[in-house]
Amino acid sequence: MGGFLYRGARYELHSNSTHCYFMENRLFVCNARQCAFLALESIYRQKAYTDIAIDRILSSHKLNALDRGLVCQIVYGVVRQQRSLDALISLLGKKTAQQQPLNLRIILHIGLYQLRYLTQIPDSAAVNTSVELAKNNRLAKLAGVVNGILRNYIRSSKTSDPLLTQNYSSPVEKLGVIHSFPDWIVETWLQQLPLTETSELLTWFNQPAKIDLRVNILKTSVEAVAKTFQERGISVSSLPNVPQALRINDSVGDITLLPGYQEGWWMVQDSSAQLVSHLLDPQPGETIIDACAAPGGKTTHIAELMGDRGIIYAGDRSSQKLKKVENNATRLGIKSIQTVAGDSRNLMLFSDKNDSLCDRALLDVPCSGLGTLHKRPDIRWRKTSAQIRELSQLQKELLEEVSQWVRYKGILVYATCTLNPLENEKVVQSFLRSHEEWSINPPSKESPISTFRTPEGWIKVYPHRHNMDGFFMARLQKN
Repeated sequence: MGGFLYRGARYELHSNSTHCYFMENRLFVCNARQCAFLALESIYRQKAYTDIAIDRILSSHKLNALDRGLVCQIVYGVVRQQRSLDALISLLGKKTAQQQPLNLRIILHIGLYQLRYLTQIPDSAAVNTSVELAKNNRLAKLAGVVNGILRNYIRSSKTSDPLLTQNYSSPVEKLGVIHSFPDWIVETWLQQLPLTETSELLTWFNQPAKIDLRVNILKTSVEAVAKTFQERGISVSSLPNVPQALRINDSVGDITLLPGYQEGWWMVQDSSAQLVSHLLDPQPGETIIDACAAPGGKTTHIAELMGDRGIIYAGDRSSQKLKKVENNATRLGIKSIQTVAGDSRNLMLFSDKNDSLCDRALLDVPCSGLGTLHKRPDIRWRKTSAQIRELSQLQKELLEEVSQWVRYKGILVYATCTLNPLENEKVVQSFLRSHEEWSINPPSKESPISTFRTPEGWIKVYPHRHNMDGFFMARLQKN
């Protein structure tokens, strides 16, 4: 017997089956769609984060691998596509999506998502299982509404896409509804890209995320890891201009069970994030500061590029998060990292300022994360333009402080995983205007990352162009 929490109460699993449970004195089959419903209710009603809600549900229910995958696919997909799904409900039903009871809206989201986005699910299965969800979750009187809206969608979509045939007030609204993004994010990207490319970028962000590895060159080689994976029947591919990267092309489940994890041959890190340490270009024997280090992906990469020779101070406000840096360093066999807890706007924590100016500093600032929307679907609905203005101010303060800790002719790399100019170009430009001793120091044309170089001299990775997370980074030199 086991159980789980639902609306603040604990419900016990049925003693004769790990796939059934009692709720409010009724017995339910604990299938993938019911689990997806419970996770989405937690997300919509209690504002839980998607990954946390999924982990909580999956840890409470014993599902096979196929069903677990379907839960993840539905929940992540519905969270991403909720604006498009709401538009369909409002279009096909007698009431708008916001006028529907929340649990009915969730069930309609699950059904419409399967019909619109999951080609492996037969239409009849998507409709019938959604009707059953309504009956099993105290909405039996509205089961006919579910059936009617879903079948209405099937009929209308046979001739055209219902969302494409509507009249919209502006291109921003049209892109926002069709691709399921808030208008302010669409506007942010239309300021940087033409309409067609903005649509391509939005489409890219709605794809399932890939897993990239960074091979630990202190212990092995990219070729050796690729060979080991292929011998296990796991397809991987290298990525151009990212020397240590391998992308896993298959669904692999628990990554800690993959070959080489325990031995420290690699760690998970998106390819664009790997570019940051290459841009910093640390050298053996140097003193490096990673001012916002947790969980340690870039910190450990710096150590690998230095041959683990030198000193790397890894700072972060959270001592708990710094334990992840230490754990990753231990697993990778790295000894040159020293962690320091505290606010990086006060780097006196590291040691006497006059004695410990560093050769290079990495400032991977807290940001809106708009370059990682495919991995973190909550961001598009949680972040606001007002929050980003606050982040921009924090980023300026961090850059001001960290710049004081770099010695003459030293290097500072400013980096974010967002595509918002307010957090990127404008922060760097504002800093350079008030600090004449600093200038842009772009990568050489021979560098593999020069492919991503802009005319201004910084690096900007657009996901739809480069097939990796969106990133911005600028290398500055103290003259």
